[in-house]
Amino acid sequence: MIHTVVFRDQEDRVRGFHISGHAGYGQAGEDVVCAAVSMLAINTANAIERLAEDRFSMTADDEKGDMLYSVEGIPSREASLLLEALVLGLEGMADDENYAEYIDLTFQEV
Repeated sequence: MIHTVVFRDQEDRVRGFHISGHAGYGQAGEDVVCAAVSMLAINTANAIERLAEDRFSMTADDEKGDMLYSVEGIPSREASLLLEALVLGLEGMADDENYAEYIDLTFQEV
């Protein structure tokens, strides 16, 4: 199962996320759930780096399926929008009856 934790501050702004584990939906290299979650996370990180001026920290381990990402300071409007788009994608997968058993989505206040 893929475990996803979205970090929100007291103002309900997304400040980052932690994604870990493997879905087990399909064989390695053919798992569409892992591919979708990875693409959402990587695209979000790349988009913030390219389209926003926010500083961030990120660590990733492809073998473990682990990615920890956080915006330093208060996210800009652009970064906030991109992070909320990530949350929409993750919620869509976690709520979909075809994928719900393969992804766990939680929120943590930071």
